[in-house]
Amino acid sequence: MGILKRLKQSEPFKNLPDHEIEKFREKVFVKKFSNNEVIFSQYDEPTGFLYFIIDGIVEIFTEATEGVEVVVDIRKEGEFFGWTPIFSNEGYTAGAKTATITECLLIPRELILDISRKYPIIANFFSKAVFSRIKRLYSDVVKTQLSEPVSLIEAFPFQKKLIEIMSSPVEICFPETTVHEIAKIMTIKGIGSILVCDHNRKLIGIITERDLVVKVLAREIDSNLGTLQAKDIMTPEPYYMSPETYMYEAAAFMLRHKIRHLPVLDGDKIVGIVTIRDLMKFRSQKTIFLVGKAKEARSLDELSRIKKELVLVAKVLLMENRSHVETMEIISYIHHNIIKRCFKLVYEDMISDGFKPPDIKFCFMIMGSGGRKEMLLGPDQDNGFVFEDYPDELHDEVEAFFVPFAERLVNALARVGYSLCHGKVMVNNPLWRGRLKDWKERIAKWIEVPEPQRVRYSSIFFDFMPLIGETRLCHELRDFVYKEIKENSIFLYHMMELDFKHKVPLGILGRFITSSDDKHKGKLSVKENGSIFIVDCVRMYMLEKGIYATTTIDRLDKLLELKVFNAAMVEHIKAAFEFFTYIRLKNEINLIEQGKEPSHYLDPYKLPKQEQELLKEAFKVADKLQESTRRYFSRIVGR
Repeated sequence: MGILKRLKQSEPFKNLPDHEIEKFREKVFVKKFSNNEVIFSQYDEPTGFLYFIIDGIVEIFTEATEGVEVVVDIRKEGEFFGWTPIFSNEGYTAGAKTATITECLLIPRELILDISRKYPIIANFFSKAVFSRIKRLYSDVVKTQLSEPVSLIEAFPFQKKLIEIMSSPVEICFPETTVHEIAKIMTIKGIGSILVCDHNRKLIGIITERDLVVKVLAREIDSNLGTLQAKDIMTPEPYYMSPETYMYEAAAFMLRHKIRHLPVLDGDKIVGIVTIRDLMKFRSQKTIFLVGKAKEARSLDELSRIKKELVLVAKVLLMENRSHVETMEIISYIHHNIIKRCFKLVYEDMISDGFKPPDIKFCFMIMGSGGRKEMLLGPDQDNGFVFEDYPDELHDEVEAFFVPFAERLVNALARVGYSLCHGKVMVNNPLWRGRLKDWKERIAKWIEVPEPQRVRYSSIFFDFMPLIGETRLCHELRDFVYKEIKENSIFLYHMMELDFKHKVPLGILGRFITSSDDKHKGKLSVKENGSIFIVDCVRMYMLEKGIYATTTIDRLDKLLELKVFNAAMVEHIKAAFEFFTYIRLKNEINLIEQGKEPSHYLDPYKLPKQEQELLKEAFKVADKLQESTRRYFSRIVGR
């Protein structure tokens, strides 16, 4: 296939007529690069060419201090690189280096710009990739966070994948293998588990030392003991993960499911196995096993110490060149486990003190950032109780237990480090607990008569998720919310009107608008003036569509699937939300290390110049989303 024909089949050039592509013939040329050759670095003067990969692989990398390179993207056959200087007034934001022998078609800048003027679809295609300077987040994060050698060493294990630490090859047996043979193999090899495969070597089960003890040695002696086979004692359909899974993901998964041996499969092929002991070689308890420590904590003071260690985890994760939204989800997962353990300790104390829990089903739910899995280092409490629809005659019995329990729980969480909610959105407030039917009546009033305070409550509540207890109650409540909103869509207009009274803190000349009040003078809130706009707007669309997803990023993906937003818009919003998360987390870490309380307020002019520009770009994205959301939901009034 001719090179120009291949170019014609790629986006965005497939939209051009053949005669325009023919104009390229005299001005483009092919160049071959050797393996591991730097085509350009992020500090080089632009070469003046757009590169189209004919064959090979190119790594896009950023350069940190002291020569540390971090690969942030991979480009393959049929893809482009090097467009940033062509469609912007800036230099390269990253370098390009071959990962194999590579052949590229070099297209001169003047030719691309000329064709773009005639066919705007070309410029639009590449502009999406340069949509704002938020793309420079990669290099900024790496430059600022990977400067300390000790920190770099500490961060490295978090970047490891299972393929790097797993044991391979793996000992296997077949369903007919006797237990005697299995015990012998495990003893001789010094291993704690063996995988059971069918005769096509497909994984069907696992046998661990615990299985031998519980299912064999602990049995009463009987005549069949000597004939037991693998299929008789194995755990069928065991959990497994892929070799590309990150260590922290595997560790959290193993702790959550209480397993100590995790097979590693590449498709259907068994490639290795990982144990909790393997993971412990690479991570200390202050990081990846913080969840395990929380589950085993015996006192509120111990939970408080564990929560304080979260800053160490956050610092390490922040140094990685990975999604900071994902970092936020990891932090939320640890918070959830601390809160659940606190709940259990308080519940046990209630029983010890002679309180008798009523025989009813209930669910403890969390709301706001906790319900979205978007907690950072200083979240306050937003929680509630929903009970099954017990009869009225049980009310006094329920109150006799849950009123003092709610008070103890709120105070215990505050002692652990979760400050009281200023709006009193907590279980010790009668407004935030009740039977399922009580909640339905309450929500119906919020939606049908949307007074400002009720709308504020709903903004917090609508991100609720079950944490402990009967999850069905929360699911039924969510269905009711969607039903009510569908029947009273005007509510979304009132929600928009209340939420959008505030604007992003940017002046006409592009300068930051900071607070004038004494407490936050000279500062602005990255949360209240930025990320919350994205959260609120995206939530409104989800409510209107009657669909559910937990995190803001997941919600954006859903809205893209439904074609509410296009791909470019979602990319913009995700990038802005990512940067807000990064700058908030970085600020909270700095404040904690100074002995201060974490806060989303900061002085924007104390940020590095690059981060100031990035913050402005993120605010602009939030502002555009807010404006488009206003236009969209304003049409509800005219229905």
